[in-house]
Amino acid sequence: MTLIEALVLGLVQGLTEFLPISSSAHLVITQMLFNISFPGFGFEILLHLGSVLAVIIYYRKDLIELIIGFFSYIKNRSEENKTNFWFSIYILVATIITGVSGILFEDYISTALKGPTMIAISLTITGIFLIIIERAVRTGGRTEKDMTLFDSVIIGIGQSLALIPGLSRSGTTLVVGMFAGLTKETAVRYSFLLSIPVILGSTVLAIKDLLNGELLAVAGAFPLIVAFIVTFISSLLGIVWFINFLKKSKLIYFAIYCFVLALFVFIFLGDVDPDLF
Repeated sequence: MTLIEALVLGLVQGLTEFLPISSSAHLVITQMLFNISFPGFGFEILLHLGSVLAVIIYYRKDLIELIIGFFSYIKNRSEENKTNFWFSIYILVATIITGVSGILFEDYISTALKGPTMIAISLTITGIFLIIIERAVRTGGRTEKDMTLFDSVIIGIGQSLALIPGLSRSGTTLVVGMFAGLTKETAVRYSFLLSIPVILGSTVLAIKDLLNGELLAVAGAFPLIVAFIVTFISSLLGIVWFINFLKKSKLIYFAIYCFVLALFVFIFLGDVDPDLF
């Protein structure tokens, strides 16, 4: 892997991870355009670690508050910590659902459903649901304190669908959360915090791909370091930008982008052999 490829792949991962446009699809497409591939899931996991580090830093105060509130509520059942306790539980429930789905289906999905045509279809579906949530569903008014176990279950199921390349993890959790009546701000916060255990969990499952030395031999140490750093910085910028964007603009612009990208993939990459990637 060249430094230019490392830079571009890091930027692609970082800028798309927390936008509702599917970072996994963008990584696959970029690798197709560069005609490069990596063994196992080590490279994707490395880049995702850069993204999750950005989330942890951005939401560090929230995480500390959730952790303190969780254990304080267990200790003394104080009303002031009740919301943080249950919000933590809802993150855990959705994570478990996604983790079980990943263990059961990811091998099949990563081989059978990663072709260009499937990615184009998934991007189109993402765009359609973004339009539906923007145009057909009235924005809810429920916040963290109004969430229920049912919310976490359906959001966890929605997040599991994002195992399919082209279906955005942040997009599905955001759409399902808003369908459930959560405010846009609450759905975004829940989605971003939910990414931390999900990505860390997938790292544990694929740690052998990071440590077996094959990725290092193929990509090189310095390009991997560059890709990680670029991913971290661009992820942090992407989080800040997306949160500010949602305060004054609409999701329909991302839907249009998904449609355009799906058309590009279908026309120009539809005949690429998915087994190469």
